[in-house]
Amino acid sequence: MAEDLKGTNNAPEAETDDGFWLYDLKVETVLDGRTPVCRHIEGESFTVEGEALVFGAGQRVSMYALAAVLPLLSAKQRPTNPNDWMSTDAEIACPDPHCGGRFRITRTEKRWFSHAETTGLPDQRSTPYWQKDGSE
Repeated sequence: MAEDLKGTNNAPEAETDDGFWLYDLKVETVLDGRTPVCRHIEGESFTVEGEALVFGAGQRVSMYALAAVLPLLSAKQRPTNPNDWMSTDAEIACPDPHCGGRFRITRTEKRWFSHAETTGLPDQRSTPYWQKDGSE
């Protein structure tokens, strides 16, 4: 059974069928005693908020290792069946087969997005979600 997110964190007062939920994610470098080849510093992390990758001051990620993680982030953001591997498996290996670096992807908060605020379809769009509060 798919996880039911209606009526939870950040739910709009009058939720409609015009939107969808996405999880924010934390992507953290873990080594667990393994030796890295690439630049992996245990504990460095970034977050995913909607479509944005958010890096804290001084946090860095190898672009080659990031290339292995990027295709999975949008799937990890969506609610999935509890038995789906996307719900249960959290660590992604660095693409270098000799590297011990891993990325642990953790679902954190949930956000509600309206279709009108995220679509590119001219006849269905409103103000983009990232301009709603005057923030970027």
